[in-house]
Amino acid sequence: MKKTITLFILLLTSIFVKAQTTQDYIAEHVDYAQKLMRIYQVPASIILGVAIHESAAGKSKIARYLNNHFGVKGPNNSNEIRSAYRDYPTVDSSYNHFVSFLRDRTYYNVLFTKYDQYDYKNWARGIQRGGYASSRTWASQVIALIKKYELYKYDDRPDDYMETVIPATNIVAKSTRSSRTKSRSSIAKKSKSYTIKSGENLNQIAERNGTTSTALMRKNGLKSAVVQPGQKIKL
Repeated sequence: MKKTITLFILLLTSIFVKAQTTQDYIAEHVDYAQKLMRIYQVPASIILGVAIHESAAGKSKIARYLNNHFGVKGPNNSNEIRSAYRDYPTVDSSYNHFVSFLRDRTYYNVLFTKYDQYDYKNWARGIQRGGYASSRTWASQVIALIKKYELYKYDDRPDDYMETVIPATNIVAKSTRSSRTKSRSSIAKKSKSYTIKSGENLNQIAERNGTTSTALMRKNGLKSAVVQPGQKIKL
């Protein structure tokens, strides 16, 4: 009898430990993260990366007892733990609230028009600038998790998508960024249309003109980010 009980406990323990791996956490929640991405254009990599960071991949107490996977503070009705973090009826409702939290606050809402669903680095930095976390390394930690687990592959990126290069945050970089902004502004004012050249993609053109590939797709009624040499688009 004792052997049976021991084996049963070991079995439960092995199942519990397995469920706590980050890879299993991703597999469990990636479909819902992608669903939210396709509705609201928040990168699935950001949704998963922030959830993994804030909930320790579902292992934190607030995740286990409160279904809180994004470190959101507020009242809760838990009798199991005392916490300053709010509770949710389900994990999915925690995911829903994270996206609505970004959409409903002005300092995060601008990210939806400024960056597309593929630009997880700028989304992470933008969320940090909005005051989501007090740590100055928060965005870097989230980005590192996205890279480590290759979460960007869940963002439905076009094959020819090129990541935006973020300049270093120093005086020289700021000066360069200012010059680029002025240059992009001049191009935008002088040019109303543009003919695609061989080897170019929509993201490169958007970056040069101070906009996003998503914005250009909307402006030109494009269903795909794929463009062809000789094709004319509105800037």
